Amino acid sequence: MPNPLLETHLLPPFSRIEAAHVEPAIRQLIERNQQAVEQLLAATDHYSWDNLLRPIEALEDELQQAWSPVSHLNGVLNSEDLRAAYNACLPLLSRHSTWMGQHQQLYGAYRQIAQSAQFDTLDTAQRKAVENALRDFRLAGVALPQEQKERYATLRARLSELGSKFSENVLDATNAWSKLLTREQLQGLPQSALDNARQAAQRAGREGYLINLEYPCVAPLLNYCDDADLRREVYTANVTRASETGPHGGQWDNTDIIMETLDLRQQLAQLLGFDDYTELSLATKMAVGPEQVMAFLQQLAQQSRDQARAEWQGLTAFARDQYGVQALAAWDVAYYSEKLRQQRYQLSQEDLRPYLPVTRVLPGLFEVIRRLYGLTVREVAEFDRYHPDVRLFELLQDDSVIARFYLDLYARADKRGGAWMADCRVRRQTDRDLQLPVAYLVCNFTPPVDGVPALLTHDELTTLFHEFGHGLHHMLTRQCVAAVSGINGVAWDAVELPSQFLENWCWEPEALAFISGHYATGEPLPGALLERLLAARNFHSAMALARQLEFALFDFRLHREWHTGAFASVQSLLDAVRAQVAVLQPPPCNRFQNSFSHIFAGGYAAGYYAYKWAEVLSADAFSRFEQEGIFNSDTGAQFRRHILETGGARDAMELFVAFRGREPAIDALLRHSGIAGKGA
Repeated sequence: MPNPLLETHLLPPFSRIEAAHVEPAIRQLIERNQQAVEQLLAATDHYSWDNLLRPIEALEDELQQAWSPVSHLNGVLNSEDLRAAYNACLPLLSRHSTWMGQHQQLYGAYRQIAQSAQFDTLDTAQRKAVENALRDFRLAGVALPQEQKERYATLRARLSELGSKFSENVLDATNAWSKLLTREQLQGLPQSALDNARQAAQRAGREGYLINLEYPCVAPLLNYCDDADLRREVYTANVTRASETGPHGGQWDNTDIIMETLDLRQQLAQLLGFDDYTELSLATKMAVGPEQVMAFLQQLAQQSRDQARAEWQGLTAFARDQYGVQALAAWDVAYYSEKLRQQRYQLSQEDLRPYLPVTRVLPGLFEVIRRLYGLTVREVAEFDRYHPDVRLFELLQDDSVIARFYLDLYARADKRGGAWMADCRVRRQTDRDLQLPVAYLVCNFTPPVDGVPALLTHDELTTLFHEFGHGLHHMLTRQCVAAVSGINGVAWDAVELPSQFLENWCWEPEALAFISGHYATGEPLPGALLERLLAARNFHSAMALARQLEFALFDFRLHREWHTGAFASVQSLLDAVRAQVAVLQPPPCNRFQNSFSHIFAGGYAAGYYAYKWAEVLSADAFSRFEQEGIFNSDTGAQFRRHILETGGARDAMELFVAFRGREPAIDALLRHSGIAGKGA
């Protein structure tokens, strides 16, 4: 039977892809690519962009087009067969990447091109792609002796396997826990959460209300449920996922995976001549060294520490004075924070849900980008979808399609938690035409219930805008070279700039006027509710910053100090970081690290600091819109040209300075966060 992964398609043929297709297709494409590379190298002694680099780009893009839908389905429609096929391909792809990165003759060809007279005739994107490739050859161990090259390949392949297993364990542990309850046991929950739990029970063929560890269930339960014992049970199940403790202790335990991962990352770094993994990580980032990152995080901690402690003291006093709670437990914090927010601002996230239906929010989001960038969005009714919830849209400029994106908004079983953007197709010039970019945009919101459209919290609204910001970075690129097209080639600590930047419009009254509207009546967001939303924007913002700094410092110190023996265990370092920056010390059962997929199964190892680093960039960039008008089309055009369109073709700091006129300053972030700081 024909293998759809070996065919050329404008968009993935999801309905035809079966697990049995995956490994044969990937093996065949890798073997073909390696043979073709050897033939290209043997065909001449004088290498050029056209006779070597362009054909290699085409070969690797075909491999990526086969792998992209497989990787995507593994995240959004996981099954045993697909998981097995996906995992079987990880070492194949890892070895292929290493084979390319350590190919001495290929490295020599790139060096020849870089040193030739023709290099100056290449365009900016092509030159940047060559320069990045030469850096990546070195980071792939091209200069190592053969025995060490083989060790590098083994390390990379094993790390790929460990990352996949970590993610699988988190997914399996998340899916394993659920609890059937009565309405009486869920006192305090808003109707939207009750409807979601009732619908979950119905889908499982059961009576009552079914709760689980998916985010749309956990968040409202911890925020609103009056039953402290139930809050404790859900909190404990959530923070012990994939660990040796909790309700499924030891069943999907990531502890050994974490330790092996850290050991292998340290070995990899030292093999390449770095002292530790942070130095290897920063070799492709904006930050110039570990000392700069630590100084940055410590500066933020110092600026916010007093305010975070004051916020915590205010919360504990409120819980004690108003509810007689003498000591707040971890499962009490969100609950009493919500009570305090409601008392102080007469505002709950649930108050906003009726005014943030997806049916209004999506057109509002599209209107924002129309005003900023002159773009229009058109939905495609008929396409090959992998799930009924999935939608497909086209992005148009002057009535011409320039990009497409899939939108997969709702939580469901066998779908990885969180929210993300991934590329389906990258913009590049082929031998035939211009290949348009295609993005996957994925969230985990509460689905529609009983004919009522999905209603978002304001936090979920900002999540949607965040992921769409990533999508615009991918889709609005003007680059035609795959290696620097979209987010490719962008320093990882700058890649969150466009996503966090777009979140700002979720707080602007001028934008909220058309982003929001009552799902039943169309009534605009009431002025009094808008005022309360804006007044509460920075509620407990310093505590939230302290939590992000906890994650970032833990990640960075873990990869900086793991090999030194300075701490007895991963947990002991996390405890030390919490003692430094956290206002709440979690209970001993907490195993946050065992489900910290960002650093153990994603791209943020020794790089979680990038969220705050890029938030400085995004806040400073948005401050220009505050000065010139949030829908100033000239300012929007400059942001699009310098940041979104250029992508990885130029260094991130150079692009920021081109847009802002100077290097970034921390002041705007502190101001937007309502943090006075020390000396700010």
